[in-house]
Amino acid sequence: MRIATWNVNSVRPRLDRVLAFLERQQPDVLCLQEIKVLDADFPRDRFEALGWHVETFGQPTYNGVAFISREQASDVVRGLPDDGDDAQRRLIAGTFFGVRVVNIYVPNGQSPESDKFVYKLDWLERLEQMLAGAHGPGDDLVLLGDFNIAPDDRDVHDPDAWRGHVHFHPKEHEALAKLQALGLADLFRWHERAGGHYSWWDYRGQGYECDAGLRIDLVLVTESMAERSEACFIERAERAGEGASDHAPVIADFD
Repeated sequence: MRIATWNVNSVRPRLDRVLAFLERQQPDVLCLQEIKVLDADFPRDRFEALGWHVETFGQPTYNGVAFISREQASDVVRGLPDDGDDAQRRLIAGTFFGVRVVNIYVPNGQSPESDKFVYKLDWLERLEQMLAGAHGPGDDLVLLGDFNIAPDDRDVHDPDAWRGHVHFHPKEHEALAKLQALGLADLFRWHERAGGHYSWWDYRGQGYECDAGLRIDLVLVTESMAERSEACFIERAERAGEGASDHAPVIADFD
């Protein structure tokens, strides 16, 4: 089973890239974030014409998440349990081949002094409460997406410059640790201990060309899924070239 996650930073201008990625990598489930489109306007016909199933939870201009999958998702849930009708669309969950997959786009947070940072921490706490109430360590669970948090120094091109800023703040690390305390392992680190592997590079300042990146796109899994895993890697070549998203996909393989 192959599961991939990718913040595409708007699906419509990236559509041909996504379709080419599906053809090349052949995931069983592709989790998209920041689709930036209403459900009714998602280009599902292009995917369905090729035999893919589509589930979306979108909104215009900002946010939005989606599944592209080989088999139809079951038990699909959209949003956090206590979300209001006008809540930002940042979570979609579904079951594929007996595995519960939770696809998230964590708020950016803007800066530690902003209300958006408070919202980010609150959103993560609500996510932790949802997972704690619905899942146990023995479940086959994959929580993945754009976390907007770099876990440790190995995941930041210049840790001293980033420390205390959004994406690399102690309060974010505390929130991430609470999620992992539910029995979730960072699958990339299950397979790769070395630093210098990134999934996001800023468009500004030639971030990709200078490899000034962060690893903020994560795949967290329960022990049963970690033991089934065969690989987890970043497909960084997708960040290159004209019209690329500022994120690269992360791919996880399981037996």
